[in-house]
Amino acid sequence: MIKGYDPYLVALSVVIASLGGYTGFSLTARIRSGPGADPRVLLSGAAGILAVGIWTMHFVGMMAAPLPADAVYLVLPTIISFLICALVVGISLFFVSIGDPSPRRVIPSALLLGAGIASMHYVGMHGLAGSFGLTHDPALVALSVGIAIIAAYGGLRIFLARQDGLRLAISAIAFGIAVSGMHYTAMLGMHVAPPGEGHHHAAGLAASPQALAIVVAVLCFVVAAGFLLSLVPDRRQPETAPAVAEPAPQLAPEPVAPPAAVEPPVEAPTPSRIIAAPLGGIGQPPRIAAARLPLEGANGTHFIDAGDVRSVRADAHYTRVHDGTRERMCPWSISEAEAQLDPGRFIRVHRSHIVAIEHVTFVGKEGEGAIIELDGPSKPRVPVSRAKVAEVKARLGLRRPA
Repeated sequence: MIKGYDPYLVALSVVIASLGGYTGFSLTARIRSGPGADPRVLLSGAAGILAVGIWTMHFVGMMAAPLPADAVYLVLPTIISFLICALVVGISLFFVSIGDPSPRRVIPSALLLGAGIASMHYVGMHGLAGSFGLTHDPALVALSVGIAIIAAYGGLRIFLARQDGLRLAISAIAFGIAVSGMHYTAMLGMHVAPPGEGHHHAAGLAASPQALAIVVAVLCFVVAAGFLLSLVPDRRQPETAPAVAEPAPQLAPEPVAPPAAVEPPVEAPTPSRIIAAPLGGIGQPPRIAAARLPLEGANGTHFIDAGDVRSVRADAHYTRVHDGTRERMCPWSISEAEAQLDPGRFIRVHRSHIVAIEHVTFVGKEGEGAIIELDGPSKPRVPVSRAKVAEVKARLGLRRPA
C-alpha cells in the first residue's frame, strides 16, 4: 500500500482534473447549443483536453506518491495509455453531444468514460518499471472502476440537465472526483513488492521522473490555458453590424381573407390555430399553424409552446428545437416544421435553420451571410444564408423589402 503522499501535489491533481473537465464539457456544450465552430473540431478538442486532464492528473498523482527511487516510466505504455483514454473519452462525448440526453445515451457514455479513466490508469501503471514488483488488490480495483463510472454518470447528468456556468462547474468538480477518486482508490490497492518478487526492469525507451515532471508541467499549463479560453464568451459582434435593441414587431400586413372567410374558432382544446389563406390561395383549405411542437424525451413525448421556441435546426430526418436554454429533439423534419409553424412569426433563414423573428436580439455580418443571436439564458446563435439576409433585415425593420 502506498502511503505518505505529498498533499500539495494531491490537491493540484484534483484541480487539474476539474479544470480539464470544465474545459471539455464547455466545448461539448457548444456542440449542443447550436451553430458555431465545426462540431468535429469541438468534439476533437473536448476529447483531447479531457484526455490530457485525466492523463496529467494521473501522473501528478504518481509524482505525489513515494515511489522507489529507481522507478522509471516506459515511454510506449505511457503514450498508449493516453491514446486509449482520448479514444474512449471521444466516443463517450460523441454520444452525449448528439440526440436526446436519455438514459440510453448517458449510461453507455458514463460506462465508456469510466472505462477510459480506468484503462488510462492501469495501462500507465504497467509502464512503471524498476527493481520492484507491483500487485493490485482485486476488490479495490473493482471499487476504483465503480467510483469512476458512478462519478462520471453523475457529472454527465448534471451537465446535461442544463448547460449554464454553475452546472458546468458542478459537472467539472464531479469529473475531478471521478478521476482522482478512481486514481487514489486504485493506488490504495497497489502494493510495491520487494526486489526479486515479480519485478520487471525497463525494457525499451524509458523516461526519468524528472523528465516526466517537465512534460506534466507543460500539460498542466495547457489544461489551465484551455480552461481560461473556455471562459471567453463566443460573441463575435463586428463594430459595423447593426444591433437590434429589442425584438422587432411584425410590420408585414396580415393577408387579406376572402369575403366568405370567418374568424377562426376559439382554440381552447386544440394545440393549433387557423390562419386565413393568403391572396392567390382562394379555394384552398386554410393553413393550420401549430401552437405547440412535440419534443421527444426519455419518458415519452412532451410539448412546447411555439411562443417559447427560439430556433429549429435540421438534424438528419428530424430537428432540434431550441427554447433559449437547450436543444431537444423534435420528430418533425425541417420542411414539416416550416409548413407547420406560423410564417408571420417564424422564418427559414438557412436550409437547416428556422428562427422566431420576435426573439432576435442581434444581427451581424459573417462571411457572405449573416449571424443572428436570439434571446434566452444561453443566447443561441443561428447562421443566415446570403440569399436570406435581405428578407431577414426587412422583417426586422432594418431594410425595406424589395
